[in-house]
Amino acid sequence: MSSEPPINDVTDIDIEVTHSKAWAAGVPGVLHSMQPAITQMGAVRGMRALLSLNQKDGFDCMSCAWPDPGHRKTFEFCENGAKAVTWEATPITIPTNFWAEHSLTDLREKSEYWLGMQGRLVEPVYKPAGSDHYRPVSWPEAFRMIAAKLNGLDSPDQAAFYTSGRASNEAAFAYQLFARAYGTNNLPDCSNMCHESTGWAMGMTVGIGKSTVSYDDFAKSDLIIIIGQNPGTNHPRMLTALEEAKDAGAQIVAINPLPEAGLRRYKNPQRVRGVIGHGTEIADQFLQVRLGGDMALLQAVSKRVLDAEDAAPGTVLDQAFLDEHCHGLTELRQHLSELDERMVLAATGLRAAQIDELAKRYLSADRVIITWAMGVTQQKKGIDTVKEIINLLLLRGNIGKPGAGASPIRGHSNVQGDRTMGIWEQMPPAFLNALQAEFGFNPPREHGVDAVYGVRAMRDGKLKVWVGLGGNFVAAMSDTGIAEAAMQRTEMSVQISTKLNRSHAVTGEEALILPTLGRTEIDEQAGGVQFVSVEDTVCAVHPSWGKLEPVASNLLSEVAIISRLASAVLADAVAVDWAGFEADYDRIRDHIAHVVEGFENYNERIRQEGGFMLPNGPRDSRTFNTPIGKAMLTTNTLEYLEVPPGRLVLQTLRSHDQFNTTIYGLDDRYRGIKKGRHVVFINKKDLLTLGFVDGDLVDVHSEFSDNVDRVLRGYRLVAYPTPRGCAAAYYPEANVLVPLDSVADGSNTPVSKAVIIRLERAA
Repeated sequence: MSSEPPINDVTDIDIEVTHSKAWAAGVPGVLHSMQPAITQMGAVRGMRALLSLNQKDGFDCMSCAWPDPGHRKTFEFCENGAKAVTWEATPITIPTNFWAEHSLTDLREKSEYWLGMQGRLVEPVYKPAGSDHYRPVSWPEAFRMIAAKLNGLDSPDQAAFYTSGRASNEAAFAYQLFARAYGTNNLPDCSNMCHESTGWAMGMTVGIGKSTVSYDDFAKSDLIIIIGQNPGTNHPRMLTALEEAKDAGAQIVAINPLPEAGLRRYKNPQRVRGVIGHGTEIADQFLQVRLGGDMALLQAVSKRVLDAEDAAPGTVLDQAFLDEHCHGLTELRQHLSELDERMVLAATGLRAAQIDELAKRYLSADRVIITWAMGVTQQKKGIDTVKEIINLLLLRGNIGKPGAGASPIRGHSNVQGDRTMGIWEQMPPAFLNALQAEFGFNPPREHGVDAVYGVRAMRDGKLKVWVGLGGNFVAAMSDTGIAEAAMQRTEMSVQISTKLNRSHAVTGEEALILPTLGRTEIDEQAGGVQFVSVEDTVCAVHPSWGKLEPVASNLLSEVAIISRLASAVLADAVAVDWAGFEADYDRIRDHIAHVVEGFENYNERIRQEGGFMLPNGPRDSRTFNTPIGKAMLTTNTLEYLEVPPGRLVLQTLRSHDQFNTTIYGLDDRYRGIKKGRHVVFINKKDLLTLGFVDGDLVDVHSEFSDNVDRVLRGYRLVAYPTPRGCAAAYYPEANVLVPLDSVADGSNTPVSKAVIIRLERAA
C-alpha cells in the first residue's frame, strides 16, 4: 500500500526558491534517474526496466517521442524517461478498500501528485449515479454497463472517444475503428491541444504535417535553430543529438522566453567531460524573445535574406529549388518589403543587431534545421508562425537535403502515430474509403468534435458519454472550471488508465475506471506474447516489447479492453474479428497494412531491426502533396500582442519533475524551485513597476473578452529572468487561466502561451 505524501504537497507552505541552474543533466541527472527507480521498484525490477528502455528488443519510452539513434547505448534513456518508467512500473497497487475509504469529494481535494503516488490501478471500478464512491466490478459487468449506455443514446454523436498520445499504433487503430463502426467521428485527442497548428501549417505548405528530417540529419547540419521548446526538461535525449551536432561543427541558436538550463550547457553523464568537465555549450546565440514575438522575428530574418539577395543577385536564394519546387516567392517578397521594423522590435523585445546576427548565421549555413514545439503552436498565430518557419527554410532550399529541414518535436510518445492510425476528428476521405473497403461498412463522413468543441458539446448537453483511452483530459484541457463542469454534465465517463489522476475524480453521473497494462509490462494473449509499435517524431516506426511481469493478474491490455468493449457494443453489426484482434496483434497490423499508406507489409517490416521509416515526400524526393504539387511560400499578416498597462502576458509550462499532467515530484531544480508548484515567474523590473517584491503572495486573474473571472489564488511571485512584460506558471494548474474560447486561428488549439493577467495581493 502507498503512503500519503506530506501535506505541503497541497499547501506549498514549505516551498523553497534557490538559484536557477546554468547546465542540464550531469551526475545529478543520473542520481535523479536511478535512485527513484531502485528505491520504488527494487533493484532487480528497476534495473531490468531501465536497461530495456528504448532498446531495440525492449520497450519504447512512454514519455517523449524523441527518436532513437541507430546505434544504441547501454543507458539509452534520460532522467524524465526513467521517472516515467518508475511511475508506471511501480509495484505499489491500490487496494480494494481504497475505494470505500476515499470518496470522489475527497479525491477532488487531492493534488495530481498525491493521486499519482497512490499506485497502480488493478481492478475495474464503477461509480453509480448519485453515489460519491467507486466500487469494484467485474470486467464483464463493466463492459455490459458501457455497452448499455452507448447503445441507449439517441445518436452515436452523443459519445466521444478521446485518445492520449501514449496509446500504441495497434490500440489506436482498433479504437478509431470501434468509434467509426459505432457511428461517430468524435475522436478528440491530445494533438488538439499541442501540435495541431503544426499539422495544419505544414499540410498547407509542404503537404505533410510531420518532420522532414531524420535523426541523423542533426549531426549533418550547419545550423540548428530551436524555437519555443525546452529540451532539457521535455525531451532530454535531444541534448545528446545537439551535442553530436556541435561536435560535428554545427552552430545552435535558441529562441525562447526563458533561459532554460538545457539550452545553455549540457553535461552528458555518459562522457568524461560531462562528469568531471565543463560539458558542452549548447546555444551559440540566445534570443530571449517576448511571448508572441516568434512570427515577427522569423519575418524579419526572411526579409534580411531577401534583402541580401537584392544586394547580390543570384548568390543568396536557392533559385533553382525555388523555381522547380516552390510557389509564392513574388508575393512573399512584396509582402515582406512592407515589414515594419519598429513593430518587429516591439513584438520581439530584441535589438536589431541581435536579429542581424541570426540572419548572418542563417545566410552562412548551407544546411539548416529549424525545430520547435508548443512555445510556437500554442499561440494565437500558431499556424502562421509555423508557415513563417517554412518560408525561411524554403528560401535557401533547406528542405529535402541532408542536414536540413523542418523538425516539429512531438511531446507524447506516440501522439504522431495515433494521428497516422486515424485518431482525428477530420480524417480525409481517402482514409475513410480505405477503411470502408477493408471492413465493409461505411464510416461516418461528418467531422467530429475536437477537444475544445468536445468541452462545449458536453457543457451544452450534446455529448452524454465520454470515453478516454489514457490521458487526463480535464486537467490537460484549458479553462479548468468550465472543462470540469462540462464533464460533470455527462451521463457517463469512462477512463482506461494505469494510475489515478484528476479525470477519475471529476466524472459524469456514472463513471468507470478500466485498469490497463503499462507499456513496460509483458503482454501475453491467447496467441502468445505480444508487442506493439509506435511512430516517433521523425516518422520512424519501431516495435515495443514489455519486459516486466504485470503488477496484477487482472489487468487487460489496451487492445484487449478496446476489443472486448467493441464486441459488447457492436455485437455482429460489423464484420470485425475483435476476439482475433485481442488474441494476436499481427491481425491488427495486417489490416493497418491495407488501410494506412506507408504500412505495406507491416508485420514483416516491423520485425526488421530498428523498424522502418515512413515515406516522406519533402524529405525523400522534394515532392510536395499540395493542390499544385509545389511547396507554398505564404504571406501572413503580422499581429503585435499588445498588453494593457499594469498587465502581463503569461505562458504555461512544465516543471522539470513532470511529464504533461503527471507530476513526479514537487521540485523544479533547473529553475530553483523546491517543495512546491504554486509560483509565478516574473521579471524583477516588472515586480518593481507593479509594486510587488520577490516572495509576495498574489492572486492571478486572467482577462478575456467574456469578462469571466478566472483566478489562481495564493501564488508566490518569483523574480526570474523573463522578458519584460512576460510571466510564467506551471501547467496544468495554470490551465484555469486559459479561456476556452481563446484558441489559435485555424487550428482551435488553446492559446496557453498568451494569457493576459493581472496580479492582486492575496487576500
